[in-house]
Amino acid sequence: MSVGKSSPQSSNRADLWALWGGIAFSLVFTAIIWAAGQRLEGIPFLPDTGPSWYYWQLPEPDTWARITAWGFYAVHQITIWGLIYLAQKRIQRVQPGLHRLNLIALAVNAFFIILHFVQTHVWYDGLAQDVSIWTSQGSVILMLVLILIMENKRRGLFFGKKAPLPQRAMDVVRQYHGYVFAWATVYTLWYHPMEDTSGHLIGFFYMFLLLLQGSLFYTRIHVNRWWMLVQEATVLVHGALVAVMQGNGLWPMFAFGFGGVFVITQMHGLKLPKWARWALLGVYVVAALVVYAQPERRWVDLNEIIRIPIIEYLLVFVLAWLIGGVLWVARRVKGESATVST
Repeated sequence: MSVGKSSPQSSNRADLWALWGGIAFSLVFTAIIWAAGQRLEGIPFLPDTGPSWYYWQLPEPDTWARITAWGFYAVHQITIWGLIYLAQKRIQRVQPGLHRLNLIALAVNAFFIILHFVQTHVWYDGLAQDVSIWTSQGSVILMLVLILIMENKRRGLFFGKKAPLPQRAMDVVRQYHGYVFAWATVYTLWYHPMEDTSGHLIGFFYMFLLLLQGSLFYTRIHVNRWWMLVQEATVLVHGALVAVMQGNGLWPMFAFGFGGVFVITQMHGLKLPKWARWALLGVYVVAALVVYAQPERRWVDLNEIIRIPIIEYLLVFVLAWLIGGVLWVARRVKGESATVST
């Protein structure tokens, strides 16, 4: 797969150079987190108490850890939101190359990634000390659901067929998604200390890619269908590998759950020939049958693979129609106010 095929002059495009440079930075910095991880081995943790407990936090909250984690997060968040606002005012449409605001966004995200690394090794605690783990996971789920809503018009929701979602809701999501995605990625970045566990390393690499995508707003690479797929599909790899490392036996739920969203929705935005789509669907079905035919699994557990797709698609309809309903009420109120004023 080459994200450069969309232009015969792609080798001269600054946004492509920024993309590959950003991917290289993400790989190198993930390696740095891994290499420096031994410095954090002496930090004590409280016993793990279950799925709602975040293990990697100090037993006793530290004032400076809180000030730096929340303070640096707030500055990072507000700065990125400000750059998105300026981009919407000044750029407004996709263009070749890079805008000065793209360069600033890339530099800002790189700076705060480095700053978070320093903050971890000096004060350790991230936002996890004060907020639930479900807020971090929920922010990423929200981002994935909004992508499904936003892309419904282009690729459909079910096997290339568009879902009956309110057009104004899809337009609003497309117009303002950058602010929500920036919150999801920046918040999740600062939620976790930069530990060297496999789950942390995979997660941080994924966040770095998402921050890179967010920095390339209004560029051609930002809307490249293959690169956009990478942003969505990487959660499959992350979720499945983390489940494998935890040894809880739930990795098929994540692998085939997110894989199901791929064959039902995501692959239909790639303009693949029909035979290729059927082949991918066949591979998915055969792989699921092989995995659940293993002696350690039961056929009744096959329902695991539909849990994530059901949750995501239900959230698509609920959120889209909720947004549509709010917009409808707002229009009615605005119309009535205008009538009264005249």
